[in-house]
Amino acid sequence: MEFIVDKDHFSRAISDVSRAVSLKTPFPILSGIKIVANNKGLILIGSNSDIFIERVIPLTMDGMQALEVYEAGSVVISAKYLSEIVKKLLDKIQFKVDEKQLVTIQSDSIITKLSGFSSGEYPSLPQIDEVNFVSISSSELIEIIKQTAFAASKSESRPVLTGVHMSFKENHLSCVATNSHRLALRELTMESNVTGSYNVPSTSLNELTKLMNSEPSVIRIFVTDNYLVFQSTNTSLFARLIEGNYPNVLGLLPTHSKTTITLKTQQLLMGIDRACLFSSEWKNNNVHLDIKDGTKIKISSTSSDIGKIEETQNIIAIEGETDLSISLDGSFLIDALKVIKEEEIRLSFGGSLRPILIEPIGNTSYLHLISPVRSY
Repeated sequence: MEFIVDKDHFSRAISDVSRAVSLKTPFPILSGIKIVANNKGLILIGSNSDIFIERVIPLTMDGMQALEVYEAGSVVISAKYLSEIVKKLLDKIQFKVDEKQLVTIQSDSIITKLSGFSSGEYPSLPQIDEVNFVSISSSELIEIIKQTAFAASKSESRPVLTGVHMSFKENHLSCVATNSHRLALRELTMESNVTGSYNVPSTSLNELTKLMNSEPSVIRIFVTDNYLVFQSTNTSLFARLIEGNYPNVLGLLPTHSKTTITLKTQQLLMGIDRACLFSSEWKNNNVHLDIKDGTKIKISSTSSDIGKIEETQNIIAIEGETDLSISLDGSFLIDALKVIKEEEIRLSFGGSLRPILIEPIGNTSYLHLISPVRSY
């Protein structure tokens, strides 16, 4: 195996696939990156068995030669050392592997030798059905993930809740995440010849947003037996699906409310952020909301050791009862408000012990539900 590759393209590809590599794995082969050279280009793969990331370096990129392959072949190399070595090298990198898996990396007068693993021991990528897939712009997919994945559970006690439930129907995608105390739902109209519902780990989706955030592209989504595959021009992420039935969260959405108010999104976000300064003594970062005189909302929090903070904000519109007091987890509120782009939001309350519904004004494709917390 022998090739010469541009240092910047090689370093970027190593960095991308290294996101999937775990240095604490009990399987030494998975601490490495698989590199395959053929007459079409260079393929780099990283995996921890729950996620595969594949990066392709074609022979030419942006009209410039990025790679010359002199001898095809494959090898697995320690991700840690390969990454650190390549970062410190110059311009063009010559890469050779002999029959004993000894790797020679040369750049100018700098020569490094590393022991590699046989690529035959590396797990194979799941097979993709190239016929059935969904196409979506990377910007739309990233937005959907950012508006839902944060609401997934961090606890492994119910593994299915650590994922985002992605449901594909004809011309429709629905993404839901919940940790039983809050819920985020985002829907999108799109062309699709894939149907089915899949529980995708939120950690894998968060890695996907980092991978695909660099440049606008179209993402193709494929379904395999145990993985959902997200593929752009030169990058693929294989996310192992979480087994189990996702709860029917749509039944949790309130059908009516006692009080509905409209507020400025950014103004409320900043008010909640300020209130959280004194909410940390509480287990749930308690922030209190009270309607005053039917025209203002008071935002407050109290710390027995430090003090108290409160402010009032004007309510743009109000419907229903004007007597309301509720305590919520301030961090949950901040997470929800941060990903809403619309200038105004609607808060719907079913009472002080019922979850509140948050909806952007003018956007019916997204909503958030937050359960109240005890204030004593």
